[in-house]
Order: sequence, then C-alpha cells, then structure tokens
Amino acid sequence: MIRAHFHLLDWLPLLLYMTLLMVVGFKRRRTDTESYLIADRNLSLPLFVATLVATWYGGILGAGQFYYTDGLSAWFANGIPYYLFAIGFALFLARKVRLGSVNLYTIPDKLESEYGRSAALLGAVLAFLYATPSQYVLMIGVLLKLLFGWSLLLSMSVGMLFSVAYVFQSGFLADVRVNTVQFILMFAGFAALVWICLTHYGGLSAITAPGNLPASYLRPLGSHGLLWMGAWFAIALQTFTDPGFHQRCYAARTPRTAAVGILIAVLCWFLFDMLTLISGLFARHYLPDLSNPTFAFPALADKIMPTGWKGFFYVGMLAPIMASAVSYTFIAAITIGRDFIWRLRNETHSQNVPAYTRLGLLLVCPVSVGIAALIPSVVLQWYLFGNLMVSGLLIPLAAAYLPTSRWKATPRFAFLSMLAGSAAALISIAHGWNGGSYTDSKALFGLPPLIPGGLLCAALYAIGIFQRRKQDVTQI
Repeated sequence: MIRAHFHLLDWLPLLLYMTLLMVVGFKRRRTDTESYLIADRNLSLPLFVATLVATWYGGILGAGQFYYTDGLSAWFANGIPYYLFAIGFALFLARKVRLGSVNLYTIPDKLESEYGRSAALLGAVLAFLYATPSQYVLMIGVLLKLLFGWSLLLSMSVGMLFSVAYVFQSGFLADVRVNTVQFILMFAGFAALVWICLTHYGGLSAITAPGNLPASYLRPLGSHGLLWMGAWFAIALQTFTDPGFHQRCYAARTPRTAAVGILIAVLCWFLFDMLTLISGLFARHYLPDLSNPTFAFPALADKIMPTGWKGFFYVGMLAPIMASAVSYTFIAAITIGRDFIWRLRNETHSQNVPAYTRLGLLLVCPVSVGIAALIPSVVLQWYLFGNLMVSGLLIPLAAAYLPTSRWKATPRFAFLSMLAGSAAALISIAHGWNGGSYTDSKALFGLPPLIPGGLLCAALYAIGIFQRRKQDVTQI
C-alpha cells in the first residue's frame, strides 16, 4: 500500500476539517423523537440538497478505481443509470413519500402500514444490511492508514468512532449540518485537483489525444457489451429502495422540497462526476502502472499536488466518505432502535426511540468494522447488499405507494415475495462464492443475482394481487 507524503502544511486542512466537524456537529439541540430522527420534518431546500448529494457519493475510492480501470464507460454504467432512477424517484415517489410521512420514520414503518408486522420486520433486516456502513468504514480506514500508517483495523475503528460521535448526541440534524460542510469541501477538493491537472499537466488534450489512453477508455461501452451495461442499470434500481432517500424525503419541509431537491441533486452529482471522471482519466494517463487502482485518486494527488493543496484534496476525499458513513450508520441505528426494539416491545408512544437509537449506534459500529474486516472490498459489499435489498424490497415498496389497493398484494404474499426474492438472490451469490467468485454472474440462468431474485419476488407479489382482488370480490 502507498503512503501519503505530507508536509506540515498538508496536515493543517485536515486539522481544520476535523475541528469544524466537531463545532458544527456538537451544537446542542433538543432531542425528542421527531427532532432526533428526522429534524422535525423541516429541512429547507439547500439543506436537503447538500445532505443528499454528500451522502450519495461515499464510494469515492471505488469511483476512482472504476474510472482508472474502465474510463468513460464507468460513468455510463455508474452515473447515468443513477441519474435516471433518481429523476424517476423525484417525479413519481418523492411527493408521495413526504405526503404519507406524518407518522412514518423508516421504510419498515411504511411496510407495516401496508402489509403488517412480518413484512416490516423482514424489511428492517434488509434495510439494516443495506445501511450498515461497512464499505464506508473500510474507505475511511484505508485513507487513515495512508496518512498515519496504522493497521487497517485500528484505522477503521478510529474513523468509525470519530465519525458518529456527534450524531450520538444530536441526531439527524447534526448529520445534516455536517453534510453541508462536506458538500462544499468535496467539490472544492476535486475542483482543485482538476484545476491543477488542466492548467499544469496538458489540459484535456492530455487524456483525449490518441495514444495517451487505451482506445476503449473514451468509448461509452469501453471494452464491454450491452449485457454488462444492463447489469449496472439493474443494480442502480437500489435508488428506489435506498433508506437515505426515504429518510430525507420524510425530513423535507414540503413535498415540493423533496421532489425539487432530488432534481437539483442530480445536477450536482453530474457536475461532481465530471470532476472525478477527469481526475480518474488523468490518474490512468500519468500513473499507468498503478498496482492497486483503488488508490488512483490518492496516488495522483501525491504525484502532482503542491504542498498544502494535497491535504486540502484529502479533505475533499474524506468529506463524502464520512458523510455516507455517518448517515448510513445513523439509519442502521434507527433500524435497530425503532424497527426492531421499539416494534418488538409493542410500544404505542415513540419517546424512547432516541435512547434505543443510541443503543443502536453502539451496536452498529463494531458490526460495521467486523463486516469491513471480513469482506475488505467496497465493490463486493455493494454487490452483496445491493442485490439482496433490490431483489426483496423494490416491488413491494414501490407498490406500497400506489393510491389504490387494486395493485397491492395481500400481507401474506407481500411478505413471501420479499423473503423469496432475497433468498433467491442470496442463493445465487452463494453459488458464486462456492465457485470462488463473489460476483459470478452465471450463478443462476446466466443472470446477475437480482434478476432471478426480482423475478421470483414479482411472481409471488402478482399472486398476492390476484388473491387480494379475490378477497375483495368475496367481501362484496
């Protein structure tokens, strides 16, 4: 593993960043349930956009790896489908999620209101697996190891504890305030890197001139085929089931804030993607023999950025990773606190949920570090938890927001569709593991795991729709 070569001036931006996070994050605020979990459902448009943008881009090292190994096709695979599905969420779901959120705090709350407790508890399991921030903990650990030379386990543990300290006290609004700072810093850090690349290292011609990059790097499909691109579009369906999207819509001041905010966020993601794409292509051009593409961005910064600016860029990398780590840790903790403890205790009031959530924070931290140590790959973690979440939850959750019960399954079949869809995806992934590959796309019928999982879920959910209609006719 490479080590960052820092001058004293490079440590100053990092010190200022950590200090600023603590000042902003530890600002006191009342901590009743509504405030602690969703900021009194009063997020303004700027805060909504800042927190959504910062938390949705935590896989910054994975993005660098993808651009370094695949070029422009990485943006077509890991950028465009998310824009499209986020726009779809804004146009068709965001207002409905916010309008129906008067008594809702989580996705399992919505599932219980439509399908009953069993579906809610299963949804909580899937939401917890997806929200557990092990991949972001791993990336924080990698960066801290680059900076300090600690072991990866110690680096992950320190990063995890530092990241969540302020939400333990002040909850979601502290996370949102810190996200606003991180939103600004992530753009500033990568803008500085791109500026240096363009003004001191040959401009865009350095990466577009023939021969400077492999020819496939500037083609939309690269060296891949349409099936490869289709698989990435399928994985991007997780946008509709992402707990972070739903939580922020619940917290938005108005339904319009949620819908318009997501559309503005898409534009921000596009702009940031352009910065990271250019950075990744420059890394491939100037560091063609990099042994581990995960370090594409840190290695490029170490090579070309002047003293002081290098530390500023590291802040730009840490900002979105920490934003995602904190936000998803908090969501996973809410899942433990409200969706398991509170729901299983059959409490009718929610005044104890903040205390249960703090207990959840204490549990999520070691679980996340453990998963990161067991599966030390961001891509593999995305693959595993994303497939399970989309396969079991996409169809029942989307149908839950339909205005009529005509297209909703009975509670029993909704639960069975979730269980069967996730189980099919897990079996498919396990088949790949047995063959020595986490991502064996030929596990079942030559398809990615979420395809057989999603199809089985859809089939059972369709049976549930006909069962409901039959019950409705019988009652008439």
